Amino acid sequence: MHIAITGSSGFAGTTLIPYLLEKGHDVSAVDMAPPSVSLDGFSVQFVQADTTQPGDWQKTIARADAIVNLTGKNIFHRWNQKYKDLIYDTRILTTRNIVSAISGNRPVTLISTSAAGYYGDCGDAVLEEDHGPGTDFLARVCVDWEKEALAAREKSARVVCPRFGIILGPGGGALAKMIPAFRLFVGGPLGDGQQWFPWVHLDDLVQAIYFLIENADIEGPVNLCAPHSVRNAEFTKTLARALNRPAFFRVPAFALRLTAGELGDLVLNSQRAVPARLTSAGYHFNYPELAGALHASIG
Repeated sequence: MHIAITGSSGFAGTTLIPYLLEKGHDVSAVDMAPPSVSLDGFSVQFVQADTTQPGDWQKTIARADAIVNLTGKNIFHRWNQKYKDLIYDTRILTTRNIVSAISGNRPVTLISTSAAGYYGDCGDAVLEEDHGPGTDFLARVCVDWEKEALAAREKSARVVCPRFGIILGPGGGALAKMIPAFRLFVGGPLGDGQQWFPWVHLDDLVQAIYFLIENADIEGPVNLCAPHSVRNAEFTKTLARALNRPAFFRVPAFALRLTAGELGDLVLNSQRAVPARLTSAGYHFNYPELAGALHASIG
């Protein structure tokens, strides 16, 4: 199978590429920069492109049997209007260009990323895939993002929109931003710490994406997060224990909003997402519990 990956140089993409190659597939990587991963012994076609713009890179999409769209500007950055535009455009315009490139002349699968942020702030509600969207900025981005991807159905594509939880894994992702504070003894809960925190280990994310490619009966939104979401206070306590550090430095909600602006509100959102569709389809998580996922991530 020929699989094209957009956003291939990110944290998920650099792990997904060798996994797919080891499974015997041909891989094309599309991004502004080549993936920073050792691929000795494998042949990967790298296509340099700004995927928010139409271009020759779309020919690679047109040839693919499956497309995995991982493109999107990192949300963990102080937001101003210019940066919010980047968050939106990198997702929406890239997805629109991918769908435009699909020929519609043969079967194709599009796995197009979304996020648990789709749900907004939902308190203690258990969130399966049929739950409605939130109204904040990131929720609106996710709604538009999925809408662009689902337009590929008009070209007879099978479309899956995995709603990612926070990705945990070695060498990058959310932990790369969290661990330094804990090592300096200033880690702790955000706000009151009662907000639910959907997460997924990088190995499960990669294997679940492949599971979605392989299982032709799965379509539409899929929560791609571990079955046991935790509250932020439990997450920070478990992370502190894994690092042999305390977790008493609570960051008040007002301080988060003051220093991080609108992003501060986002990290206080509560999303008790559960992977109902994945588990009912038979996917078994390697890391269903947080302690095991953190141990594997930190070593």
